[in-house]
Amino acid sequence: MNVYTSLFHWKGGQAPMRWAGLENYTNLFTDETFWRSFQNSIAMIVAITVIPTIIGILLAALLFDYLGRRYGDKAIATLRATYYLPQILPIAVAGFIWSTILNTQQGSLTLMLKSIGIPSPPDWLGDPNIAIYSVMLMLVWLQIGYPVVIFMSALQRVDPELYEAAELDGAGWWRRFQAITIPQIRPEIFVVVLTATIAALKVFAPILILTGGGPENSTVVPSYYAYRNFFELSRVGYGSTIATVMSVVIFIVAAAMLIWQNRETRKEHR
Repeated sequence: MNVYTSLFHWKGGQAPMRWAGLENYTNLFTDETFWRSFQNSIAMIVAITVIPTIIGILLAALLFDYLGRRYGDKAIATLRATYYLPQILPIAVAGFIWSTILNTQQGSLTLMLKSIGIPSPPDWLGDPNIAIYSVMLMLVWLQIGYPVVIFMSALQRVDPELYEAAELDGAGWWRRFQAITIPQIRPEIFVVVLTATIAALKVFAPILILTGGGPENSTVVPSYYAYRNFFELSRVGYGSTIATVMSVVIFIVAAAMLIWQNRETRKEHR
């Protein structure tokens, strides 16, 4: 139905549907706002997939291989739950927290910078040049607990004797991390990267709550741009076109990653 609707000019409701053919698609591929939103999707992938996955691997390895043996399972369980806490917050609550932190006048980040001698901190969500990075900061905070919990669970199945033997052979933490941790949790790394990348391409609520796509479309993403066309501009056909194109993009990305994973798995079993 969405694909069908994308072939029409339609304002929604009882308004007549006028045949457009591929006109919406040709207009989309010359739409600067769409390409800006697509570019911002790359930033979302960095904030939701790349940075949290890297930090998550390091944190999980540190908690499991180092802190766990020193402080015990209860301390590690508490830390793991703390990292995961942002994941269970309703997105509206998380957005309110960060809009307060990033408030230009009385936000805690602004006040902290003023206290150390920076009289005019930037407008975190109002400056087109830095608003996207402010949103990325919130997304990293939101996402980081997910890979930590997944990787910690994966490490539970790793034989502790592997780490003990490596340590007896003189391998330091970093060497154990490279030679044991990464190879052992590779399937979980793939799952995290795949699911987080799809989530990044569909991100919507943080943009709606924090910036509304502004200022000057600097934080608009495809999902929010489709929403704007559907409900604010009454361009239902065009909104359907954006949704259809992004569905195809997500399908291609997921399929490519699955094919790559299957090839890597076959190589390991040869």
